[in-house]
Amino acid sequence: MAEEYDLVVLGGGTGGYVAAIRASQLGLKVAVVERGKMGGTCLHRGCIPSKALLRSAEVFRQTKEAGDYGIKTQEPEINFDRVQERKQSIVDTLHKGVEGLMKKGKIEVYEGFGRILGPSIFSPMPGTISVEMNNGDENEMLIPKNVLIATGSKPRTLPGLEVDGEMVMTSDEALEMEELPNSIIIVGGGVIGIEWASMLADFGVEVTVLEYLPNILPTEDQEVSKEMKRLLNKKGIKVVTSAKVLPETLKKDDNVEIQAEVNGETETYQGDKLLVSVGRSANVNNIGLENTDIQVENGFIQTNQYYQTKESHIYAIGDVIGGLQLAHVASHEGMIAVEHMADKKPHALKAEHVPTCIYSNPEIASVGLTEEQAKEQGYEVKTGKFSFKAIGKALVFGETDGFVKIVADKQTDDLLGIHMIGPHVTDMISEAGLAKVLDATPWEIAETIHPHPTLSEAIGEAAMAVDGKQIHG
Repeated sequence: MAEEYDLVVLGGGTGGYVAAIRASQLGLKVAVVERGKMGGTCLHRGCIPSKALLRSAEVFRQTKEAGDYGIKTQEPEINFDRVQERKQSIVDTLHKGVEGLMKKGKIEVYEGFGRILGPSIFSPMPGTISVEMNNGDENEMLIPKNVLIATGSKPRTLPGLEVDGEMVMTSDEALEMEELPNSIIIVGGGVIGIEWASMLADFGVEVTVLEYLPNILPTEDQEVSKEMKRLLNKKGIKVVTSAKVLPETLKKDDNVEIQAEVNGETETYQGDKLLVSVGRSANVNNIGLENTDIQVENGFIQTNQYYQTKESHIYAIGDVIGGLQLAHVASHEGMIAVEHMADKKPHALKAEHVPTCIYSNPEIASVGLTEEQAKEQGYEVKTGKFSFKAIGKALVFGETDGFVKIVADKQTDDLLGIHMIGPHVTDMISEAGLAKVLDATPWEIAETIHPHPTLSEAIGEAAMAVDGKQIHG
């Protein structure tokens, strides 16, 4: 017998389960269809496990540097089995938490693969969900008033670089490595590639990064990108930009060998493993979009500002619609979509208010326009930059590389963007995010008293530096 719901969510990742909880809070009868585990990519194959590994790498690096702090230790060793056990323990704990939230919200979870059906005896509109159950039971039929597609994404690969899970991997397979390689080639210098490069280098792995574009982290402010490249080189990572990888040259024997065109020359690179990190593609196949009028362009579902598709009762959020493929973005999109379904008139999400974070060593965090983007949009800009080298807390921490940079409109003094590279900046960016939401000016940020000694003093100094009034620089 078919079950009726106010909302059925396809996908139990961060965006999907947050949307389900918000819908439950609004009094809707909700079901989630998830073929894997609740929590999705972020919890099981992305944000959380990768940051757990990054933390272990950080502790290993800091232990090796303990002598600089007057602490005598023996030469540390990596127990990678224990590293992986700790990662999995964190994931399992959070997974149980998500399952508990589903029970608390009285949200039904169907463990299986859901597809959208066309008009049928169940409904005159497309949207009935057929669930192929994981346990082999007969398909379940769900009849929702609204559908939310939150099916996420998967790692993209390059034609010719076939992933075997052993010598050629994506981040999915890399997370499950049973032992660390001695060396690795990373194809792609975007966010995921740089996080893995930093992590593996801190673990003692010899790392080479091959990036097709002239700069790594091409969406970041150019000064931040250049500083990161310098610091990765300082860490011992070989970063090669303007490198066109030639998949047809891939050789696998005892190790991996591949060639790339760099500045008109063909160079050869070798490593124990190769990690392909060239972005993510949306999970839009086989979910029944062909039974609807939903538009897909460049592999992503098209929506309006409230995440409605061409089928007004079917919404889509998260990686499956492209844009900023971030867990916290998917969560907010999900809440906006659900509130729009419930006629709560939510505010549309503004991309310039979204903080982005890179959890490498050093960390990167930003919100708003880069200096280059601001100029392209016609702004006359003024900037302020302040180095962590002049911040007492950074010296105490022993991490003084990096800076805070503020971009402002020279005509109006409006804040356009804040960009940080340095220690713990991913925990500091929310102040900048709040400043953007409140339409603050650098003067107002400078007037905010930043306690001493803290790393956040760099934000206040950078704000003063916009008008040349910094105190310690």
